[in-house]
Amino acid sequence: MNDKDTFFSKKNTLRLRGKITELSDPKIMGVLNVTPDSFYDGGRYTNKQLIIKKVSQMITEGADMIDVGAFSSRPGAVPIPENDEIKRLEPALDEIRTNYPDIPISVDTFRAGVAKYVVKQYDVNIINDIFAGTADDNMYKTIADLGVPYIIMHMKGTPQNMQKNPVYDNLMKEIILFFSERLRHIRHSGIHDIIIDPGFGFGKTIEHNYTILRQLDAFKIFELPVMVGLSRKSFIYKVLKTVPEESLNGTTVLNTIALINGASILRVHDVKEAKEAIRLTQMYLYPTNG
Repeated sequence: MNDKDTFFSKKNTLRLRGKITELSDPKIMGVLNVTPDSFYDGGRYTNKQLIIKKVSQMITEGADMIDVGAFSSRPGAVPIPENDEIKRLEPALDEIRTNYPDIPISVDTFRAGVAKYVVKQYDVNIINDIFAGTADDNMYKTIADLGVPYIIMHMKGTPQNMQKNPVYDNLMKEIILFFSERLRHIRHSGIHDIIIDPGFGFGKTIEHNYTILRQLDAFKIFELPVMVGLSRKSFIYKVLKTVPEESLNGTTVLNTIALINGASILRVHDVKEAKEAIRLTQMYLYPTNG
């Protein structure tokens, strides 16, 4: 057993597109929001030409998978009907599958009907659920039947109220208990490929987010891959007294800390910088001999 095997004492594989994908080296999930109101890039990718240009850039820069979201989860976001979510997803998924048939695709949805549709129609490979199955009673059975990896995230409240004074008695204990409960139901449903996401920015104060980052290795207890979504969020740019458009450097700093503390997947808007952070962090953690 080498040093890398020892450090990553968690499940190091996912089954994607019928193949085993190793996670011993961290992966990059590039974000494609096809919403008009996401906090950073809402409204940018509203036609097929812009969509495929962005996807092409992310893949060229080293994205291992693309996460497509059509339901904005920014604080105070207005919910949309399921049919509208599907209509937003279809052009993006069609373009990605046509132009890049081999790239793994994740869809960011909490609706079992949407999950089933995109997996069946577009061979989507991962479902990324910010509600961890609590918003749709059919989600666990659907994911089990589809046989795709499932990302579960912690969120206190809903996107409509999550940032209205979130309070915890014991932050890390409550998040770990949440995952413990969810995982018991998920595994009982027959889902085997699971990724956990602590939910940076979802029902957490600035201080809460930095506490989670500082103690990220606590999630090793689950022996599962950990995904982090830090990219350009408010707990970065508010500390720096700037705006999302000027928070790339801060994002890279925090992604580096997350990697050192055991993150397996970085969910990012900026792939090139995340790729560089992984390369340098890997060199720092696992120096070559000589």
